[in-house]
Amino acid sequence: MLRDELIALLERLRRTGCDLREIEVKRAERQLPEKLWKTLSAFANATGGILLLGVDESAGFEVVGVSNPAKIQADLASLCDQMEPPLRPVISVYDIEGRQVVVAEVPQVSADQKPCYYRPAGIVEGSYIRVADGDRRLTDYEVQLFLSWRQRPRFDRQPVHGKSLSDLNKERIQEFLKHVRTYKPYALYQNWSDEQLLRTFGIVVEQGGVLTPTLAGYLCFADFPQDEFPGLHLTVVRYPSIHAGQVGHRGERLLENVKVEGSIVDLVMGGMKVILRNLQNRVIVSGLFAETIPEYPQEFLREVLVNAVAHRDYSAQAQGTPVQVRLFPDRIEVENPGGLFGPVTVDRLGEPGLTAARNETLMRILEDLPAEEGRTLCENRGTGIVSMLEALRQAGLQPPRFDDLRTTFKVTATNATLLDEPTVNWLNSLRMIPLSDEQRLILAYTYKTGQVTHADVRRLHPSLDAPRITRILADLVAKGLLEQLGVRRWTVYTLGDRAIPRRMPAKLKRQTIRENLLQTLASGGELSAIELAEQLGIKAATVRYHLRRLRQEGLVEPTTDKIKSPEVRYRLTSPHDR
Repeated sequence: MLRDELIALLERLRRTGCDLREIEVKRAERQLPEKLWKTLSAFANATGGILLLGVDESAGFEVVGVSNPAKIQADLASLCDQMEPPLRPVISVYDIEGRQVVVAEVPQVSADQKPCYYRPAGIVEGSYIRVADGDRRLTDYEVQLFLSWRQRPRFDRQPVHGKSLSDLNKERIQEFLKHVRTYKPYALYQNWSDEQLLRTFGIVVEQGGVLTPTLAGYLCFADFPQDEFPGLHLTVVRYPSIHAGQVGHRGERLLENVKVEGSIVDLVMGGMKVILRNLQNRVIVSGLFAETIPEYPQEFLREVLVNAVAHRDYSAQAQGTPVQVRLFPDRIEVENPGGLFGPVTVDRLGEPGLTAARNETLMRILEDLPAEEGRTLCENRGTGIVSMLEALRQAGLQPPRFDDLRTTFKVTATNATLLDEPTVNWLNSLRMIPLSDEQRLILAYTYKTGQVTHADVRRLHPSLDAPRITRILADLVAKGLLEQLGVRRWTVYTLGDRAIPRRMPAKLKRQTIRENLLQTLASGGELSAIELAEQLGIKAATVRYHLRRLRQEGLVEPTTDKIKSPEVRYRLTSPHDR
C-alpha cells in the first residue's frame, strides 16, 4: 500500500466512523493487541484485509503511532508464522501526521488451505471469519464447509441407500434421455444404452449389484424426494410489514406460509406460482389491450429460485435446512444453505461466464432436464446471475443485493423503481452537464442508495467491462458529480459537490436515519447493528456511525461491555438514565 493510498483510506474511515469489513484498526502503541491472531485468521479466511497499527478508532481514527515499529513488525511476522498455513503479509511503515504507522496487508489463503487457523488454539477454536467489522469464531458447520472445499464436493453423487431405479419416475427419465439424444446429436454417448447414460450423468450408481439413485438423481427424478429428505424443500412466507417481527393491522403475523415439496423442477415451478399469487400487479394499457405486470419480473424469480436449489449445500449438515423465500411489502429475499463456493465472491457476481459448481452432478442433470415447454431448468454456463440483473434492469428496478453469509447465501431485491419521479427530477437538474445513459443510471443509483461501487456499476450494466467502468467513474469524478473515497477494492463513490441536490431523499437525511433507529429499537427491543441495517435498508457502517452518536448522547446503550464484538446488541436507555 502506498502512502497516498493509506491517507485516502484513513479519510474514508474517519468519514464512515468505524472499521470496514476488510480493515482492522488497532492502537498498538507499544505492543501487539492480545489475540490479534483472530483478525489474521478472519482476513485469511475471507478475501484478505489491511491491519493499521498505530491508529486509535475510539478517538475518531486519530494517528497515535507506534513507539517501536521494528519490534511491532517482528512480533507480527512471528505471529503470522504461528498460523496454519503460515501467513506472509506485506508489512510497511509510514510516517503519517508526524507519527509511525505500521500497515500489514494480509493475503487470503487459497481455498484448498482454508480454514486458516491459529496453531496453538487448534482448528476448531482457532478458526475465525470476518463479520461486519469484527471477528467471529467459525462454527463446526463452517469449518466443515471449508474442509469440504479442499477437494471436489461429491455430496450430490452420494447413493440414496435403500432406493433403486424403480423409485424414480420412468416417464421423467425418458423425457430427459430423449432431450439428451435430441439436442446433443454429436455426443459420443448417442448410441449408448439407457443404463449407460444414467450412469454417465450420475443419476444412478451401482451398489451391491443394484442400480441405486444418487442424491442428484433422486432429487430430480423421484416423485417425492422428501420421503427420504424432508428438509430439502422450499418455503414461501409473506409478511404484513417490512419487519419480520411486526404484526399487521389485524394482528396477523403472516399473510402466507407455504411449504413447496416435490422434485427440483416442482420446487422451482411451484415456488414461482406461490410467489406470483402473492405479488402486487400493475396493469399497462396499450391501445385495445392491457398487460398485467407482476411486482418482480418472472425471469428474475425463475433464475433466483434455480440458483438457490442448484447451488445450495447438500451435505448432511445442511440437509435439514430448506431454501427460504421471504416476501415483504418492499422487497423479496431468497436464502439458501451454503455460501458462495470456490473462487466466486460477491464482488465478482455478474461477471460473464463466472461459474464454480458445488454440485457438479446436479448441475449437469439440470442442464438437460426439461422444466417448461422447450426449456430446460438451467444452462450451466454461468449466466444465471447475469439473467437476474438484466431482468431487473429491463423492469426498471435496482440491482439485487447479494450477501454471502458463509453458511447461507441471500439475494434481496427491492420493488422500488430506480428512476422514480424524484430521481428523474433530480437528474433533470443536471441536464446542462453532458452525460451518457450509463452515467445517468449510475448517478440515479447513487442518489437512491447513498453510494456506489465498481461492483454495483457492473450489476447496473452487465455488458460493461472493468476498464470501461473505471473510465466512466473517473469521468464522473472529474465532472464533480461523484467523490471517490478509499482506494483499490475499498473504493466507494458518493455524490460530489456538483451533484448534491437541494433536497436529498428522506432516507439519506441524517435526522431521518436517527429517528428510524430510535423507533426501530423502541419496537424491536435489543438489536445488533447488522439487524438494524437490514431492517432499515441502509449500510451497517452508517448504522454504527449513528449508534456511536446516540451512545454519546446517552440515548442508546450496548447490552455488553464487549463493544467491539460483532454480536453486540443495542437498546434504548431508561428515561431516568438520560
